[in-house]
Amino acid sequence: MPQFSYEALATGGGRTKGMLEAKSRQEALAHLSRLKLQPLRLHQEGAEAGAKAVPEGATLTVAQSMTENQIISFTEELGDLLDAGLQLEGALKMMEQRSEASALKTVAHSLRTQVREGTSLSRALKNASASFSDLYCNLVAAGEVSGALKDILQRQVLYLKKLNDLKARVIQALIYPMFVTGAGILLMVLFVVVLVPQLETLFSKSPQTMPIVTKLLLWTSNFLVHWGWMVLVMLAMAALAFWQMIQKPAGRVWWDQARSKIPIAGPVLEASFYAQFSQTLANLLANGVTLMQAMKLVSQSTPNTYYRGKLEQASEQVSEGYSLSRALRQVGGFSDMFLDLVAVGEQTGELAKSLDKAGARFEKDMDRKIQRITALIQPVIIVIIALVVGAVVYSIITSIFDAMSGMRKSL
Repeated sequence: MPQFSYEALATGGGRTKGMLEAKSRQEALAHLSRLKLQPLRLHQEGAEAGAKAVPEGATLTVAQSMTENQIISFTEELGDLLDAGLQLEGALKMMEQRSEASALKTVAHSLRTQVREGTSLSRALKNASASFSDLYCNLVAAGEVSGALKDILQRQVLYLKKLNDLKARVIQALIYPMFVTGAGILLMVLFVVVLVPQLETLFSKSPQTMPIVTKLLLWTSNFLVHWGWMVLVMLAMAALAFWQMIQKPAGRVWWDQARSKIPIAGPVLEASFYAQFSQTLANLLANGVTLMQAMKLVSQSTPNTYYRGKLEQASEQVSEGYSLSRALRQVGGFSDMFLDLVAVGEQTGELAKSLDKAGARFEKDMDRKIQRITALIQPVIIVIIALVVGAVVYSIITSIFDAMSGMRKSL
């Protein structure tokens, strides 16, 4: 009878390895399921193993696109089912048995098929849908390693909901300013392209010399009428060139670093990175993941390439025996307040708790800055548009009065 070597997760969260005899791969998987073991690797021993073994992640299905709300619903439901005591395959089977056709049902079916063949959930997620981010998959991988998958999923739900709510608040705060900006730009184009050219006809009948402001308006109007298309083409080409530049590794690192230096928006992005990094690392450490492995997972899932490079350098120094705070301080680029909080956690032996508090602190700081920006952006845009439109209208009205005055004098 064929023999299979396996590596699996026990119900309590620990990893176990062993050998078992079974007539087929399906029977081996069923045997592990009866033992309440979640297979991570299942390999048939013997001469025919290379032909029959299915490597982890080998099952490929059509990737299903998912929205942010669907990812939140999937994560919340899976976490609740695991918390209720179901095994992973049973939870996915229950999600797969939905009566309505949806992306969640399709993804659950794909995941269950791969998990039954011994693929880890983190690898199966990447095959099932490209909508699952690297951070999401790496956190699931950490949950599988530490045996705290349901806890990490529940924390991930809170994080995703908070992030989704933050995006919604920012978008809602920008709707009115964007509408006002668009209306102001449209009004300016109508003034310059339609109304201003009429001044030239009016001044041609007046003996008075056109004011400088009027000449400037007429020149701008003529330029936009005749060469406006060229301006649009040049702007599009410049945007395309910039996009291509930041797609290259060096350009991406430069842009990710430059974004944190942008006035107003830069501090928000920086606070967002510290909050996400601190909370993610705290979650991993609290669930039993070693500091080295946690740093590797966090650095791989950091979207900012500048900070990712810094974290990779810090991970190398940690592997050489440096403390986390000392490694981060030596690579540079991190705020002193954040490094002090990390150092305090290391000294007290409560690094995870200290990082969690640091994450909450930076998250409050980020929310406060966003509220300040959203509160200021509406009146600032309105004032700017009012000044620009007012200046144009004033110059037009003044020019018209000057032309009419000149015509009366000539009469």
